[in-house]
Amino acid sequence: MKGLRADTFFTHEEKERIKAALREAESRTIGEIAVTVVESSDRYIEAEIIGGIILGGLLSLIIAVTLFHSSLWSYIPLTFILFFPSFFLFKYESHLRTAFIGHKRKTHAVRQRALRAFYEKGLNKTRQNTGVLFFVSQLERKVWVLADKGIHEKIRQEPLDKLAKGVSKGIRDGRASAALCEAIHEMGNLLAAHFPKSSDDTDEFPDGVMRE
Repeated sequence: MKGLRADTFFTHEEKERIKAALREAESRTIGEIAVTVVESSDRYIEAEIIGGIILGGLLSLIIAVTLFHSSLWSYIPLTFILFFPSFFLFKYESHLRTAFIGHKRKTHAVRQRALRAFYEKGLNKTRQNTGVLFFVSQLERKVWVLADKGIHEKIRQEPLDKLAKGVSKGIRDGRASAALCEAIHEMGNLLAAHFPKSSDDTDEFPDGVMRE
């Protein structure tokens, strides 16, 4: 999608700081923490269609009024013709699309995409079920923190949601990497309290930001 690229969401220096934060956090726990960034959690094709209809209809109305004396017979075909370029505009200019996506729709899409990423990345396969995923979705500016069943036996979802909200606010405030590093440090504290480092622990996932 134009304007959104997961590989450039963080600069090289920011990625290195995130990698260092992950290593520091995991040095204190058997837990495995991963970070994934995606451009968008869904295509939201309904927003593309609605945007295309509204913009195409508005442009058709302006042209029909100014050039064809408000002729209905010119407005109808113009609406059909102009829908397609308007549709593609909303398809490729992702930020325009957000005006037609409801909060609940975005929240549900990010949650489902994060859940899918959790399993695709194999975070459900750690030896002691202690995988954690920080899932960042650019378009929606939302973050979801998922933890495996081993963690949920001792840590409730509320503190994880609080961490996610902190990173989301950091993204909106233009300090995404700093907020993420802070959340990773706090996650390390939570995990270390319940799942301290053991002598036979191994690093099961590479540190750093993973792409979809």
